[in-house]
Amino acid sequence: MIYAYIRVSSDKQTVENQRYEIGQYCKSHAVVINKWIEETISGSKEIEERKLGKLLKKLRKGDTLICSELSRLGRNLLMIMSVLNHCMQNNIQVWTIKDNYRLGNDINSKVLAFAFGLSAEIERKLISQRTKDALARKKAEGIILGRPKGRKSSKRKLTGKEAQIKLLLKENTSYAAMARILNVSRLTVANFIKEKNWRT
Repeated sequence: MIYAYIRVSSDKQTVENQRYEIGQYCKSHAVVINKWIEETISGSKEIEERKLGKLLKKLRKGDTLICSELSRLGRNLLMIMSVLNHCMQNNIQVWTIKDNYRLGNDINSKVLAFAFGLSAEIERKLISQRTKDALARKKAEGIILGRPKGRKSSKRKLTGKEAQIKLLLKENTSYAAMARILNVSRLTVANFIKEKNWRT
């Protein structure tokens, strides 16, 4: 099966450009799209909250996912890498039109995936370092971080890390990446942010 995935961030944007680019490519290469998936949603939303998440669960060995460019899969490199990693582990090919990537199970794809993975790891460390630097600066300025003494919190694992989480949200860091940085589960992060109403 060959699936075409199209995503726009707002109602003001149009899916037609992406549909045209994919359509023209498939026409010139005699490729037939079996199903089109379109959605209007921010790329910063968790994969599970998007149609893309449902699609990834449907994809099987030998299937192909086509999109106009890698940025349609996610807002940041960590999110994009999680999608590519899932696809490569399940022998699903990912084709992009603008970037001209053909990611499969061949050696070239594995080398490219390694490069992406290294970049993602570097980005994760940079985000973590920027967060630490910002927290140190706030502390030096006399800003009290964390909850007031004596105040109880139902989310003890993340109590005192509010400032760090806000900074990660500002960086459009995914819940999964935050969980790795904060050394907690993704669900703990999601519930904490939901309780604070920091991301709609």
